Amino acid sequence: MADTGDAHAGLVVATHGRHCLVESADGVRRLCHARGKKNETVVGDRVQWRITGDEGVIARVEPRRNLFYRQDEVRTKSFAANLDLVLVLIAAEPEFSEMQLARALIAAEAERIAPLIALNKSDLVEPFERAWTRLLPYQHMGYGVLPLSLRLSKDTDHEHLLKHIRGKTTLVLGPSGAGKSTLINLLVPQAQALTGEISQALNSGKHTTTATTWYWTDDARTTAIIDSPGFQEFGLHHIDRMQLAGFMPDLKPHVANCKFYNCTHLHEPGCGVLAALADKPGARKDQVEPSRHRIYRTLFEELSQTRY
Repeated sequence: MADTGDAHAGLVVATHGRHCLVESADGVRRLCHARGKKNETVVGDRVQWRITGDEGVIARVEPRRNLFYRQDEVRTKSFAANLDLVLVLIAAEPEFSEMQLARALIAAEAERIAPLIALNKSDLVEPFERAWTRLLPYQHMGYGVLPLSLRLSKDTDHEHLLKHIRGKTTLVLGPSGAGKSTLINLLVPQAQALTGEISQALNSGKHTTTATTWYWTDDARTTAIIDSPGFQEFGLHHIDRMQLAGFMPDLKPHVANCKFYNCTHLHEPGCGVLAALADKPGARKDQVEPSRHRIYRTLFEELSQTRY
């Protein structure tokens, strides 16, 4: 462990390459760099850092409560650490991918981070109704689903959203066209200017516009929003395929009813999950919808592929 006798506590609010931007308790942000060749910090990390000339050096990363990340066959992409909430923003139009949504929710479940689904464009009546119906199984699973109309910027929507995120550190994820930039700008009106300042501080120009960034929504710095890209491709190769069903709330209760301890929930006799597979969608609340089991099957097969 590094000697941190003369070190200062800080919060990582942005990273790029070997550098990161660290905020001290007084709100001042300073450029710091990693001790080694690789920057191991992520946004949301609590760190100890030392002054070295005009910059700082990271002496130690404090233990994390959690780390939200994705992993494919080639690389791992860390989004943020020490989160209270993952807000998955989708829209009535363009039609959202249920597979993308499931992947984000599973990643949150695996790290024991509370997820919240927000469905934007409630002003588009028919598309919204169709999308809301698609999300009913998720409400039955216990997920919060929040209706929004960011385009109209209704005060009631704003207040309802703030009620869910107040006093928390929230990572916002969303596919292109869902309204993520509108949401960030609504909650943090100065976000665009802050992004420019961060970009300049990290000497990275345009690159930080696609980097994970921390914003405070209030002057007291009690509520934080983290904006992150990378929702389109969301690998789950860090998940053990035999634990996958345990991270899907509609499948999990039925696993205990399986005859075999190593049941894959795909074809075995006496499988509790298959027994709960619905004949008619929406027939009962504890059923497993066919669309959800198809997602499970796809992910299980993906995680079963040999990695070289």
